[in-house]
Amino acid sequence: MDTPAEEWHATGTGGTFGTEQGMKKMSNIYESAANTLGIFNSPCLTKVELRVACKGISDRDALSKPDPCVILKMQSHGQWFEVDRTEVIRTCINPVFSKLFTVDFYFEEVQRLRFEVHDISSNHNGLKEADFLGGMECTLGQIVSQRKLSKSLLKHGNTAGKSSITVIAEELSGNDDYVELSFSARKLDDKDFFSKSDPFLEIFRVNDDATQQLVHRTEVVMNNLNPAWKTFKVSVNSLCSGDQDRRLKCIVWDWDSNGKHDFIGEFSSTFKEMRGAMEGRQVQWECINPKYKAKKKNYKNSGIVILNQCKIHKMHSFLDYIMGGCQIQFTVAIDFTASNGDPRNSCSLHYIHPYQPNEYLKALVAVGEICQDYDSDKMFPAFGFGARIPPEYKVSHDFAINFNEDNPECAGIQGVVEAYQSCLPKLQLYGPTNIAPIIQKVAKSASEETNTKEASQYFILLILTDGVITDMADTREAIVHASHLPMSVIIVGVGNADFSDMQMLDGDDGILRSPKGEPVLRDIVQFVPFRNFKHASPAALAKSVLAEVPNQVVDYYNGKGIKPKCMSEYESSRTLAP
Repeated sequence: MDTPAEEWHATGTGGTFGTEQGMKKMSNIYESAANTLGIFNSPCLTKVELRVACKGISDRDALSKPDPCVILKMQSHGQWFEVDRTEVIRTCINPVFSKLFTVDFYFEEVQRLRFEVHDISSNHNGLKEADFLGGMECTLGQIVSQRKLSKSLLKHGNTAGKSSITVIAEELSGNDDYVELSFSARKLDDKDFFSKSDPFLEIFRVNDDATQQLVHRTEVVMNNLNPAWKTFKVSVNSLCSGDQDRRLKCIVWDWDSNGKHDFIGEFSSTFKEMRGAMEGRQVQWECINPKYKAKKKNYKNSGIVILNQCKIHKMHSFLDYIMGGCQIQFTVAIDFTASNGDPRNSCSLHYIHPYQPNEYLKALVAVGEICQDYDSDKMFPAFGFGARIPPEYKVSHDFAINFNEDNPECAGIQGVVEAYQSCLPKLQLYGPTNIAPIIQKVAKSASEETNTKEASQYFILLILTDGVITDMADTREAIVHASHLPMSVIIVGVGNADFSDMQMLDGDDGILRSPKGEPVLRDIVQFVPFRNFKHASPAALAKSVLAEVPNQVVDYYNGKGIKPKCMSEYESSRTLAP
């Protein structure tokens, strides 16, 4: 950038910054950004668990049964995004999936869902057009209001034969504790001629209306009459709806590759009974085949099923931590590289229009407005990178935009907006686009926080950038380090650059690793291109980039075994009774 920074004071938009008129203009811009994004207070979340089953799935190949998997997609600003997928059930036309979908329910929003059934062959986990067996669209409100929604599966606008899908909703509230169960069995009946049985275990919850709900299906242990199944976790809510005396029906099957599994035996229990395996004791049940019992005089059982351990994990929610006094420390970093264009030019991404906020301001206000509700002092550090800064005009990748390195904090989001606008004329936009220094700077503060061993401060870094970053190796290293800290990174891509390289930082497509191969401890990066939200509904950007933050906060503190600072009345009322 050749233009001397001083010239910006006298020309273009720079001339009114210091005046009363200029200050009025800035508050107008701030209000305009807030209004165009329709900022409102984020409501308290209710989580809903969705269970899925299908009937009569027809396969493209009439000779074999499909290997179905259900993919859940949600609609956001006209586009469908995959949220989660079930397990694949081999050779089955009437699958009941044990994997639950957990989604956030907002009463005031139309949340469009799409359930797609795909046939996923064992050697290929990707999706091909030929594998699509049918889909169903509805809203979360429809499922929740009906509790159980059954609809035909549609394929390219027509019904997919007689196939249907059923979705059952339950509110996940009151008890988010998890129980960890470890089952094994011995001397199970042998159902196979040439080898031993291939057993798996299913646990069903018996509902108040006597219907049965699949809670968990273990993996298959091949060729073994004394299997030890993998330890699994399930929410107490899912297992028994918080009622420890609710009947649980458990069935042991011998797996068959054609999908016609042989019944070995069953038994009944309750969560109360299972809790007997908590202090290193075992609980066991005889596995009974009622037909054999009725016919055979000397029949004892079809094997013994043993619960080797039952551990209860207290799961604290995002609200537990926030209500316990955890503060969200919100930091902003803005890209001032030359690729943004001269701020005096109306084509520049940093152009300050008198009443129409640029993309940087819109993104800043959208995300900041929500984060500031969780920060009691409303003071936000704001940094810039990629510019030459006064007085020496050396390139810096982590300078305070208020030019006060000792105190880079701005008062409120409006203070950040004002600091941004007043620093623009004093900078020389330059390069390259390095973001590792700013991640390291915030990580240093987050690292100091870990010494407290308390859930008192969680750091969110919002990086607004117009281009592909040039220090990818250092950035990956910085993110892997930060994944061990109470910290999340949100990157919003401004402008029309090709951001495909940035997607790799967002661990949704696979595990991000440092250049040395060390994986992230947890997924802490969320990347979105602003252009996806240009014509979006109010606050869609903020919702999209902040959606993962509550879980990231909970994952960090629960993973470290850190409880909320002070147990609120709300928290103690949720505790599971002994």
